[in-house]
Amino acid sequence: MSTAREPHLPTTAEYDVVVIGAGPTGENVADRVVKAGLSAVVVEGERVGGECSYFACIPSKALLRPAAALAEARAVAGAREAATGSLDVPAVLARRDAFVSDLRDDGQAKWLKSAGIDLVRGWGRLVGERRVEVRADSGTTVLTARHAVVLCTGSSAVLPSVPGLAGIGAWTSREATTAGAAPSRLVVLGGGVVGCEMAAAWSALGSQVTMLVRGKGLLPSWEPFAAARVADGLRGEGIEIRTGVEVERVARENSTGMVTAHLTDGSTLESEEFLVATGRSPRTAGLGLETVGLAPGGRLPVDDSCRVTEVAAGWLYAAGDINQRSPLTHMGKYQARACAAAIAARAAGRRANPTPWAAWAATADHHAVPQVVFTRPEAAVVGLTEEQARRAGLPVRAVEYPIGDVAGASLLVDGYRGHAKLVVDEQRSVVVGCTLVGPGVGELIHAATVAIVGEVPLERLWHAVPAFPAMSEIWLRLLEQYGL
Repeated sequence: MSTAREPHLPTTAEYDVVVIGAGPTGENVADRVVKAGLSAVVVEGERVGGECSYFACIPSKALLRPAAALAEARAVAGAREAATGSLDVPAVLARRDAFVSDLRDDGQAKWLKSAGIDLVRGWGRLVGERRVEVRADSGTTVLTARHAVVLCTGSSAVLPSVPGLAGIGAWTSREATTAGAAPSRLVVLGGGVVGCEMAAAWSALGSQVTMLVRGKGLLPSWEPFAAARVADGLRGEGIEIRTGVEVERVARENSTGMVTAHLTDGSTLESEEFLVATGRSPRTAGLGLETVGLAPGGRLPVDDSCRVTEVAAGWLYAAGDINQRSPLTHMGKYQARACAAAIAARAAGRRANPTPWAAWAATADHHAVPQVVFTRPEAAVVGLTEEQARRAGLPVRAVEYPIGDVAGASLLVDGYRGHAKLVVDEQRSVVVGCTLVGPGVGELIHAATVAIVGEVPLERLWHAVPAFPAMSEIWLRLLEQYGL
């Protein structure tokens, strides 16, 4: 973290908007309201830039990309003959460190200043209506908001109640993305996105990895074929995946420093490090919610403008992971844009009702949340799976197509293996879900996002001609499968 001192601020100050949390969501809220002509201050007790910049999205992808690039080169005849070496692990870690600015936030703090946003370093908490107290080593500041306080404190890793877990120095995503060396053996508890990506990253960097999954398989909320292909890819990299198993207790041996996990099937498993990737919870503790009539550390229900519905006066907002709607960085930034638009409109005396797809409504949270898992193969999804759509009562039909049969895919990778599935609401003749698996599909999913958000009728979508020979021709093939 930067050690530079911020300019001296008075013990009290007033702004139009006070934002607690300087992650991507908080930064975007502040930037948008300032551009709308309001004044804003951001309160941050750790690093400007938040979890994503230093411990999540950015470092994890920096760790994953070199192995993916090497695999891509080796997947094309003529290039594979040149790609004969192995990963330079110190160089991979140095590149990651560069992307996270060696965990210093000077650059992001400088950006806040350039955007006309004040920064107060310290831990912020509500102390009444529109009032935020900030405690820091240098003293206490009380900030008052004329229009809105926005909570953007994000989420933190959840440690399950496994006996011994608290005493072994278990890794969470923070340690997994910032470690300075690959552990000889790594156990990953959990089969979600973080577990899959970190298993892939550290396996590529030399760790012997075992994943422990309580359920039947990885990525339980995804289409089964996607989860199965990700699992096959991880196993193909030498990762062991054990499903239907739980951890009874863990302990770190004093003599060897190794962690021993005792499992419900009666076996034990030893590792140098033990990564817990079993979910995250919103960071609401210590925010002073009780001073404004909310349960301390409790859930924060919000409307589509991210306004907290249980605060009658309407001045409190919660955007990003903290509201649990769509806990992804890009969706937090999307909510920030909607939230800021609502604040600015209401400050100008407009009602700004969050009707669907209004500028101040985060409607896509309900219909079109894209996500990519950067394993090998990649997996990408937006909208509903077929099962989710049927549970919602939609009259759907699903069509599928092997991506490798598209000319652009076979040119990209020799022997391309991938699969696509489209879920269509037959009553409205619109796409409601899409899942893709295969090399490079993360760059294809946005077309599906546009189709879902735009509610483009398939008869019109047919006229969106994909370039040849690009992988996007998968859209033509899916529509042909549907019968258009």
